[in-house]
Amino acid sequence: MPIVVFNQKGGVGKSTITCNLAAISASQGLSTLVIDLDPQGNSTSYLLGAPAGEGQPTVADFFEHTLSYSFKSKAPTDFVVETPFENLDLMPSSPALSELQVKLESRQKIYKLREALQKLADSYDRIYIDTAPALNFYTRAALIGASGCLIPFDCDSFSRQALYTLLENVAEIRADHNPDLQVEGIVVNQFQPRANLPQRMVAELIEEGLPVLQPYLPSSVRIRESHEQSKPMIYLDPSHKITLALIELHDGLRA
Repeated sequence: MPIVVFNQKGGVGKSTITCNLAAISASQGLSTLVIDLDPQGNSTSYLLGAPAGEGQPTVADFFEHTLSYSFKSKAPTDFVVETPFENLDLMPSSPALSELQVKLESRQKIYKLREALQKLADSYDRIYIDTAPALNFYTRAALIGASGCLIPFDCDSFSRQALYTLLENVAEIRADHNPDLQVEGIVVNQFQPRANLPQRMVAELIEEGLPVLQPYLPSSVRIRESHEQSKPMIYLDPSHKITLALIELHDGLRA
């Protein structure tokens, strides 16, 4: 089941959540793939320790290939690289994604990622897709091809405003392109349980009937250390409170 991690607001923890959930899947013995559709490449750097190197295939190469009429057709797995972590592969990001977007839109390639995901499902038990903080071509392509969408939420008023727009956009894509797309839930990130505003805001979302997931992910400097060392929490500190919260979140998602 491909899961897209998406919010149109930046800085809410999309890449952190994507990579840590994927790492937990891999640590549990599941063959796992991360697809990094954000040109900034945060998930790529998190899992590889650096941007994709020269000569390494990237997700931009995959989309470039969809524009060609070459008789040497490549499989989606040809654009995947191994990470240092067992069972965890990556389709790396590239800054070239930004340049390709206009070409892909004009050539109506919006369904090519869905076709690739259907083929990749034969090779992977879990697929997680990181996205840019924008409803652009790549995000739409991911939502059209995925079964689930996770929405990180960081408990401020701007994130709340973006949340309602995002839910409307997901509903529109479900109605027009992908009836199987489900909102897996809202992931409350960087939660401060002693602060009044986060508690009140989350309570109001629950009262509105929105699918707020448990547990809430606490704020922790250990996450920044995880980024710095390019080592997801399950490998860096498997008994830390945020690791345990991520495991509980992971295990509560649909298989």
